[in-house]
Amino acid sequence: MTQAIPAHNVRIKRAYDAPAPGDGARILIDRLWPRGIKKENLALAEWDKDLSPSTELRQWYGHEPARWDEFRRRYAAELRQHAARFEALRERARHGVVTLVFSSHEEKLNNAGAMREFLLHPGGLDDVR
Repeated sequence: MTQAIPAHNVRIKRAYDAPAPGDGARILIDRLWPRGIKKENLALAEWDKDLSPSTELRQWYGHEPARWDEFRRRYAAELRQHAARFEALRERARHGVVTLVFSSHEEKLNNAGAMREFLLHPGGLDDVR
């Protein structure tokens, strides 16, 4: 079993909110660039499209609350295809603060919230079926 990630090490923040010194490594996990934002204004450590939901999944979900559980299951399945990238993010979060940056207007039921849950879950993605 891998070492647990402290919950305070994984934060989520909208791309439209200003970066803060406590954000740590800011990682954009959206497949599309946030509208109207310049690259330098996001202060990103990286943009990891491989860890974002596929276009098909994102369009299917459409931020419909009734689809949230199924979205999480499908998203976890997609992340399993990028296990090395996901584990690299877990390792980064074990050693410092990471802020998962997203652009959705939906503040709670979004891919960054799901990713945070996956990162903090003791069994990783294996328990999300």
